[in-house]
Amino acid sequence: MNSDLAPRSSTAPVMADDDNRYKAVQAKLDKLGQAMDDAGLELEALQRSMQKNANDTGDMAQDIANAHLDPKFVSLTNNVESALVGAAREVRTLCDTAQETADLTHETRRTHARLYGALDDIRSNRREKTPRPGFFNR
Repeated sequence: MNSDLAPRSSTAPVMADDDNRYKAVQAKLDKLGQAMDDAGLELEALQRSMQKNANDTGDMAQDIANAHLDPKFVSLTNNVESALVGAAREVRTLCDTAQETADLTHETRRTHARLYGALDDIRSNRREKTPRPGFFNR
């Protein structure tokens, strides 16, 4: 029962800044989507590992009972199994939430591209400077 999880060098997959240009937003959304996809995969692996550990612990409790050892150890081992099953269930919920967030991020990126991609192409290919969005709202 060991863990192969390693700490990340940075806790934020995408650094928040004030760069709201089209390409920067697209890059941030892409990076966030990839990070959420990766988190979902890692959480799935963690959930499988926890469920396997819970199953192994249940088998161990049965072995302790079959060996006629002190019943308190059987009870304690069963408590550990129950805790692992509950934790695995909550990790599954977290995994589902991460996947939903990843899907919404990808959808947001596509919507952003649909709404602003053509405008960025026009603005990027002009030699003349154009006002930034919001200029006329002053």
